[in-house]
Amino acid sequence: MEDFNHPNICWKGNTAGHKQSRRFLEGIDDNFLFQVIEEPTRRGATLDLVLTNKEGLVGNMKLKGSLGCSDHEMVEFKIHKAVRRAHSKFITLNFRRADFGLFRDLLGRIPWDKALEGRGAQDSWLTFKGHLLQAQEQYIPAKRKSGKNTRKPAWMNKELLGKVKHKKEAYRGWQQGQVAWEKYRETV
Repeated sequence: MEDFNHPNICWKGNTAGHKQSRRFLEGIDDNFLFQVIEEPTRRGATLDLVLTNKEGLVGNMKLKGSLGCSDHEMVEFKIHKAVRRAHSKFITLNFRRADFGLFRDLLGRIPWDKALEGRGAQDSWLTFKGHLLQAQEQYIPAKRKSGKNTRKPAWMNKELLGKVKHKKEAYRGWQQGQVAWEKYRETV
């Protein structure tokens, strides 16, 4: 939000009379911004701008009277925000509980010569992929990751997390001058 001195910009047609004003409009377009205020705020010109990159983010736009001796109108608006953040729910494969013996047996029981006979490369790949995903679904269980655990990869176990934490602490100590460089390198 700002007070811009480009009185020759027509916001309805998105046109301007002067070169500097046209460059200003191009900058707004290049950054995917759009003007929210539709009424003039000073002597018939829209000089007070509220630019946003997301439709519906700014609402309840009202022009109030001027403040003191100013010839500008006061602009009142609300910035809407999401009430609740969306929580991502990832499903990852739980390889620790997988039964790779049965997985291998299932893929080994398929007569691949007959299954892929007379097919092109694309059809062969799609057939193999279908069987592979079917075996994966049966013998590699999935687990839901949500909340705090989505920050770390599924393969990172407690032991690795402890090592990473220890290295971070050593780095922080070296940055603050509490640990010598040699000690930090030894730890890392």
